[in-house]
Amino acid sequence: MSLAEIIGFVLMAGVAAYVQTLTGFAFGLLLMGAVGISSVMPLRDAAVIVGILTLVNAGIMLTKGWRDVLVPQLLLVLCSSLPMLVAGYFVLDHLASSSLLMLRIVLGAVIGVSSLPLVKPPSRDTAPQNKSSYIVFGAISGIMSGLFSASGPPLVYHFHRSSFSYVAVRETLVTIFALNALIRLVVVIGDGTFPASSYWPSLFAVFSVMAGTQLARRLPPPLSPVAMRWMVFVLLCGSGVSLALPALITMLK
Repeated sequence: MSLAEIIGFVLMAGVAAYVQTLTGFAFGLLLMGAVGISSVMPLRDAAVIVGILTLVNAGIMLTKGWRDVLVPQLLLVLCSSLPMLVAGYFVLDHLASSSLLMLRIVLGAVIGVSSLPLVKPPSRDTAPQNKSSYIVFGAISGIMSGLFSASGPPLVYHFHRSSFSYVAVRETLVTIFALNALIRLVVVIGDGTFPASSYWPSLFAVFSVMAGTQLARRLPPPLSPVAMRWMVFVLLCGSGVSLALPALITMLK
């Protein structure tokens, strides 16, 4: 990576962390989308770096909040998310080596669909949620984690429909994201596909992620929550279209 690419990635990671802190998700999606558009590194390598950054950020957040984790729901999600994570990773590996155009289309579509809850946030349901629902949403989350280190959207949508407290939901989600990131990293190392040393300077983004998180907590933008959600929705949709549409046009030629 050139110095300009390293600086660009570090700044993009800081912005993604800022948005993540304000909206509750979108870190992986925004950063993967930005990487896909800018081509500062291959998407497969970017997914590994995003996973490491997610793990570091989650570790910082869990130093105080681990006692609030909803253990039964956590275990239900992990039962399905971890196997599907492995499957999603090998799908990414296949697409990265056989069809980069299809990979960009899939990433663009995932980003676009995942942005929809920002327009209409889920309404809370006071009735207890079926155990199988956590398994289903965990499986979807696992596939997305394996593909792009972006397991958040399905679980954020499902957990925020529950009657659990915001703190319990947040800490449970962060724990799931951390465990998914850790298992994905183990799979990457076991498969021998850890990014080349030329991409390691991108890990300096750890500092911009920490800075972006603190900045969002102390200096949130002067926007209403609705306006903020719409802004992120437009940003995600724009990223998704910019990734998928050119690749789709090229594929159809």
